[in-house]
Amino acid sequence: MRFIAITVSILLLTACANDEVAPEIESTELKFYQAAQQSLRSSNFTDAVDRLQQLEARFPFGRFSDQSQLEIIYAYYKSQQPEAARAAADRFIRLHPQHPNIDYAYYLKGMASFEEDQNFLERFLPLNPATRDLGAANDSFADFSQLVLKFPDSQYAPDARQRMIYLKNLSAEFEVNVAKYYIRRGAYIAAANRGRYVFEHFQKTPSVPDALAVMIEAYSLLGMQDLASETLLVLSTNYPQHESLNSSGQLRDSKSVKNNERSWLNIITFGLVG
Repeated sequence: MRFIAITVSILLLTACANDEVAPEIESTELKFYQAAQQSLRSSNFTDAVDRLQQLEARFPFGRFSDQSQLEIIYAYYKSQQPEAARAAADRFIRLHPQHPNIDYAYYLKGMASFEEDQNFLERFLPLNPATRDLGAANDSFADFSQLVLKFPDSQYAPDARQRMIYLKNLSAEFEVNVAKYYIRRGAYIAAANRGRYVFEHFQKTPSVPDALAVMIEAYSLLGMQDLASETLLVLSTNYPQHESLNSSGQLRDSKSVKNNERSWLNIITFGLVG
């Protein structure tokens, strides 16, 4: 009986101690979370990242754990850390596949890739994004596609669809720019193939008539007059007002693409401008 009484006393003391500590822990966790929220509201995203990291490290299973993991994606994204934002989004999606706000994680992942190509020079020079590597743009398109496919009724789906249209147009323009580069280099077969790729895979984009014009020029330079005539018929029938056509529906002087002289601005920017 004495042993039982001692055991019960110890358990009661432990319970009382836990009751005293629990509110203190909850108060500390709340303070961390409120501090992180204050950093987010003041747009101090670097500080918000630090505070959210500390919150998760100290309270990995706390009541703000899920929310802090979601908000750190946004903080990484706004602090221009796209790789960290995508990694945090992937982690959240893996750990919380049934979370009610998981569509937001997909959206932020796509946005991080969407804006990754933004750099210092673009603030001061009229750089055309279609002249640069589109790796991040392709990643963004894939991320937005997942969002639209899995959550078609999400509040973020309409914006994702609009960005996908832009990215598709950008990819088509990039392919046409590559085709034009091949013509300048004398790689006419490669140019024709790039143009045909745009025509077959990027229908309804503004770059389709440009791709047809490049194909006509490439076929003409290769001496494939039948293919050049057939492609010209497609271009003149569907896009009669295209700038590459003259008033009689024939292709203008094609030497303008092949022998185009590079401006000094084009040279010093390695072909990005001018």
